[in-house]
Amino acid sequence: MNRNIDYTIKIEIKKLSDMELTALNVYSWPIWSCEVSEFPWTYSDKEFCYILEGKVIVTIDHEEVTIEPGDFIVFPKGLSCRWRVLKPIRKHYSFE
Repeated sequence: MNRNIDYTIKIEIKKLSDMELTALNVYSWPIWSCEVSEFPWTYSDKEFCYILEGKVIVTIDHEEVTIEPGDFIVFPKGLSCRWRVLKPIRKHYSFE
């Protein structure tokens, strides 16, 4: 039996309504900001974040994900990536 199991760690990007964001208490989460820069990052915990301003390209292996205002993102625990901040970023964030 041949089973191909995909163990790839993925970034989830969603668009949530204000009602969904309020239900998750997102607007009370701390805010993190960063100027234009580029750096490697590894997530030791699962992170949820909501982008308020800016633009970032996150690279995982050979895949690039563009993150912009209004995106709700889930970064899985154990993810290693490279952040390229193209426009200064501001985000609400929470770790699980």
